[in-house]
Amino acid sequence: SQLLVRFFTLSLNFGWNLGLKIEPVSSYLLHQFCCLCVRVMDVDRIELVKAQLQPYLRQGEEYVRRFEEFARQIPPTQIYIAFGVVFFTTFIFYLIRVYKHTISNTIVLSGLSGGGKTVLFYQLRDGSSHQGTVTSMEPNEGLFVLNSESSKKGKIKAVHLVDVPGHSRLRPKLDEYFPRAAGIVFVVDAVEFLPNCRAASEYLYDILTKASVVKRKIPLLILCNKVDKVTAHTKEFIRKQLEKEIDKLRTSRTAVSDADISDEFTLGVPGEPFSFSQCVNKVTVAEASALTGEILPLEQFIRERVKP
Repeated sequence: SQLLVRFFTLSLNFGWNLGLKIEPVSSYLLHQFCCLCVRVMDVDRIELVKAQLQPYLRQGEEYVRRFEEFARQIPPTQIYIAFGVVFFTTFIFYLIRVYKHTISNTIVLSGLSGGGKTVLFYQLRDGSSHQGTVTSMEPNEGLFVLNSESSKKGKIKAVHLVDVPGHSRLRPKLDEYFPRAAGIVFVVDAVEFLPNCRAASEYLYDILTKASVVKRKIPLLILCNKVDKVTAHTKEFIRKQLEKEIDKLRTSRTAVSDADISDEFTLGVPGEPFSFSQCVNKVTVAEASALTGEILPLEQFIRERVKP
């Protein structure tokens, strides 16, 4: 239709260029006549489409009429029950989907530098020790099935493991992972524990008073690494020393104004010596040796938080 109007317009222009004296009024009337012809053609086309769609419209009306007759034969109680079942089933599936998305598979390895966190990371990932000497200045992250479970058949949920370096300048990185962590592993060097007891206690105190840790009640494992060494301290000794140091820290830090510790939570019970059993989140202590691959307590802790 547009081509037809264009054709008549070009014809008029061509005649004018040849010197044909076409009156402006006649030219305008001819143009309007062409537009009217196009409209008639469009109307005819619309009528043709309507005629083609008419059988489908009648068929649709017939289906609606049959459905209404069928619905009238069903008692209202059954209709209400059917709608209720559909709504309830949809709601249950929605809750399951939301619940799956809220379950975290992130485990955070933390602790002072030199404790063996990165070696533990590689032991969990591929069973290698990297000669036991790995220094990292950037967080190691990996999503994988634990090496000890790689030979198992069936679907096993992968673990998102994060190894955060223990250097004081890099510790703020932990704040990025705590809000979505399913568990925290605090690695302690069982051989060099006493010289680092104060620093380890301060680091652990900061973690246990984090709002993101306390509010979500994230379980924490204190893993005493390098117990294969003869000079290593036992987990009972390490636990008691940490509790004593944290109790001292709790006393000194409660003297600080609330404005300075607005993002922290109070540890323990006032007037009683501190113990990890008083924490809101569950705290356990275990032993391991990253160098020899004896990390079963660590694997059990991970699988308790990240179900296979």
